[in-house]
Amino acid sequence: MTEILSAPLVVEFPFTRSLGPVQSAFLTGLRERTVFGVRTDDGRVLVPPVEYDPVTANELRSLVRVAPTGTVTTWAWNPAPRRDQPLGTPFAWVLVRLDGADTALLHALDAPGPDAVHTGMRVRIRWAATRTGAIADIACFEPYDGEPGPTEPAPHDEEFTDPVTGITVPARLDYVHTPGRAQSAYLRALEDHRTVGERCPACRKVYVPPRGACPTCGIATAEQVEVGPRGTVTTFCIVNIKAAHTANLDIEVPYVYAHIALDGADLALHGRIAGIPYDQVRMGLRVEPVWAEGARHPDHYRPTGEPDADYDTYKELV
Repeated sequence: MTEILSAPLVVEFPFTRSLGPVQSAFLTGLRERTVFGVRTDDGRVLVPPVEYDPVTANELRSLVRVAPTGTVTTWAWNPAPRRDQPLGTPFAWVLVRLDGADTALLHALDAPGPDAVHTGMRVRIRWAATRTGAIADIACFEPYDGEPGPTEPAPHDEEFTDPVTGITVPARLDYVHTPGRAQSAYLRALEDHRTVGERCPACRKVYVPPRGACPTCGIATAEQVEVGPRGTVTTFCIVNIKAAHTANLDIEVPYVYAHIALDGADLALHGRIAGIPYDQVRMGLRVEPVWAEGARHPDHYRPTGEPDADYDTYKELV
């Protein structure tokens, strides 16, 4: 029986965003242990605040302070916290309507178990010991049986001396990928330094990497065809941003990433171009794969020294 291939994969793209005046005030307030909402045209107080009225679409700027205490409106128990979640022990996700607010804020509630959580329970903010101007400045909520906070929000119109103007937002997806029959054959061939595609029985095009079906005709493919190893650069881009946090892409910039039409293939695959100055890479450049020792796929492609391919030979793959 053929071994089923599987591998853990991570898609990660932290990005930096700038903040408008309302979001800036909200996060700066959290850093100072203060929660701000924004008052809408009809007098409601929204927490977290938004920059435009959800009913009228008018711009909102009227910031108000609300209490750090509130009421749970709904909840769900999380028995197995994941990486980077607010608490490392089981906790409840809760929507909390803070005293003085008309909407609820989503965060974690530190509770001993699901039996200790109920809709309507009173809670308060537990502030993080170190605060930087982020939602994590609220470490979590905790049960609270003290006096309720003021129901009338206090206006806020003073300026911050050091406002938060931008944040880095992590975006990451961890998953296990199991390729199908066609991709498994493709990956096993790469281990032998070969590249295989599959030919459509109708249009006769060879697709690399194979997909198990022709994307044009929509019918299954099974005939394997070995292509390459040489190919032609059809188009490319110059990468000027270093891929931080990714060990296998720790490549000095600038470098070139290209679409490469391997000889015999009717679909271009992508690969890095090296062995030539980045500003000398061009459409039509003939290249071949370079394999690192023990690698399961080409590390990069380099020029073969052949004359450039004529545009008519690859124009359909641009």
